[in-house]
Amino acid sequence: MERVERQEPEFQPPRPVTFTGRKTLVPAAIAVVLIAGALLIRPAQVDDDPRPPGPTERAASAVGMGSPAASVDLAALIADREAWLRGHAEDHGSWAVLGAAYLEQARREADPGWYAKAEKALKRSLELRPAEKGNFDAMTGMGALANARGDFVTGRKWGELVRAQSPRRWTAYPVLVDAYTGAGDYKAAEKAMERLLELRPGLAAYARASQVYRDRGWREDATASMENAAGAAKAPAEKAYCLYRLGELAWERGEAGEALRLYEGALRADPGQAQALGGRARALASLGRHGEAVRDYRLALGRAPVPQLALELGELLESLGRAEEARAADGPYTLLERLAARGSAHGVSEPVVLGLYEADHGDPAAAVRRLSAEWERHKSVQVADALGWALHRAGDTEDGLEYAKKATELGLRSADFTYHRAVMERALGDTASARRHFQEALRTNPAFSPVRVARAKDALAGVGEPAGGGPENVLPRGKWVAPDMSQYIVPSKPKPKP
Repeated sequence: MERVERQEPEFQPPRPVTFTGRKTLVPAAIAVVLIAGALLIRPAQVDDDPRPPGPTERAASAVGMGSPAASVDLAALIADREAWLRGHAEDHGSWAVLGAAYLEQARREADPGWYAKAEKALKRSLELRPAEKGNFDAMTGMGALANARGDFVTGRKWGELVRAQSPRRWTAYPVLVDAYTGAGDYKAAEKAMERLLELRPGLAAYARASQVYRDRGWREDATASMENAAGAAKAPAEKAYCLYRLGELAWERGEAGEALRLYEGALRADPGQAQALGGRARALASLGRHGEAVRDYRLALGRAPVPQLALELGELLESLGRAEEARAADGPYTLLERLAARGSAHGVSEPVVLGLYEADHGDPAAAVRRLSAEWERHKSVQVADALGWALHRAGDTEDGLEYAKKATELGLRSADFTYHRAVMERALGDTASARRHFQEALRTNPAFSPVRVARAKDALAGVGEPAGGGPENVLPRGKWVAPDMSQYIVPSKPKPKP
């Protein structure tokens, strides 16, 4: 058998690389080099951790961004920082974080007792690293704390101090917007809001923009900005806050059904949102579902006792013929007085709510004294409206009307403000203006108050409609004769001959 030798294939020279091949190989080679370089140069980052953030991290992020945080996350953050500081008492940054967490807990629970803890933690941070050395977190925390207590003059000072040292530090501007608004400097609030939007567009900026637009009466802009904030929200607590604020805007527009839907959406996102529960009570009362409204008011006051909600519940009970229940020892009006006293003991000022309560249900002269002192410090439209109403209730309607005009001239579309002005105009005999403003109040929000809506309708019926025929001398009494207009006719010049 013959052996068959295996033949090697003939050698073929390599084909030259064409231009098309180079287009593919060169970018691929560059990409490999860049990726390799990035892997060598870029160190591992905290964000590379694939695990989702825990409660402490979520709360710390929210507090640092000035956003709402869930109660369970806040509790975890507070416990974590308190434990850390027991062994690292010189960590000024952790003291600032702890102070901000205490402040957020006070907001969620409406418990002013947390303010003292927040102040102590923030001051400790400033002792370890003073303001002149740039302890911005503690400084903005002190400004936010002052605003929360209703001391907007002090809040403005802290915000302006941060801005002077670091004009591009965005965290100063939410403090400034809130402080300028509370103090009644609306132009400065608008400028601070615009700067905040430039530096850090996001939930905090959009929420402040919505508030500024609302104060100017620009309802569509206010709603659009709050919707932008909701779009930027990530955590359930943030979404719940945005839905609550959208519900407030809808209710102020007189859209009780839409407001109810938004409040309920907020409660689904965060069942612990006591503000949304109070809002739902207000919307239910507007829709005539009084039993459910009373229930929700009581639940909201149990979770977060806010004087404003106590006042609303008391007036709802009065409108239902249950005035004795409203004034009972365990009723909402007594609760309001206790809450105001407790807040005052912790440095919290509630002059507007307490002044309106005193004007309508207590001592109007005391309300005038309280609100006059507040007007010297904070010339906001809320203080102007309350002071004007207190003056009217105390018998000085002429001066009261001047403050009512200050409250309504900025542009804020408040049915309560307009109603107060209409009552004063009617008392002074200006029936035309009173009629117009009673109509405006009911048009702005047909269910703005369970007590005042009925009074507005009765007053409107009392002032009646304007007399027929229009103002005097508009219509001629005799047969109309066309006027001689010849004296006003300029004769035309003859055309030149060609």
